[in-house]
Amino acid sequence: MREVNPSETTRAYAYEMWLKAPMPMVTFFRTLNVSRLLRVSRRKGLKFNMLMCYCIGKAASAVKEFYMLPVGEKLIQYDSIAVNTIVADCRGEVSSCDIPFTANLEAFNENYLRLTKQVAETCVNHDITDSMVIGTSALVQYEIDGAVGMYSGIFNNPFLIWGRYRRGFFKTTLMVSFQFHHTQMDGAHASAFLERLQQEIDNL
Repeated sequence: MREVNPSETTRAYAYEMWLKAPMPMVTFFRTLNVSRLLRVSRRKGLKFNMLMCYCIGKAASAVKEFYMLPVGEKLIQYDSIAVNTIVADCRGEVSSCDIPFTANLEAFNENYLRLTKQVAETCVNHDITDSMVIGTSALVQYEIDGAVGMYSGIFNNPFLIWGRYRRGFFKTTLMVSFQFHHTQMDGAHASAFLERLQQEIDNL
């Protein structure tokens, strides 16, 4: 990771316009067809949430804007991506766990299981500070139509939220919300990411 000069990047205009905006976050909603993901989860004995995180990381890794993030008043360029998941811990509360992204599904699954188990047992967050982290929150026990994340003014990371998937006669769907900082990307980039996410699910 390294600081870059915003004027020398494709985000120069967005940096000037949105960095100090009172509310620079934008939220998109998308209904995904997760039928393929659910089938793979059941046939291979893999966790649904792990597969979602993997597809999110794979889709994001193909969108160059994900590798740049405003941190404070600086624009930081990253070389790698991680996906965060929220873990029920030993206190009966929740802790945060960052999973380094790799396109190797077996390796990603191994890291996911190992790190989430570690966080659950120790109640200590696992943070990766040298990767651009995509936040996620899965409220799988509840049916929700959407959620808008809180903007703290401290963390500008992109964030996805989803609830319980919904079964239909011909497909299973999942509503997701995607919140992003306008300095990091524009609506077209966010839309391309969500389209890639659906493609990664379909091709899993």
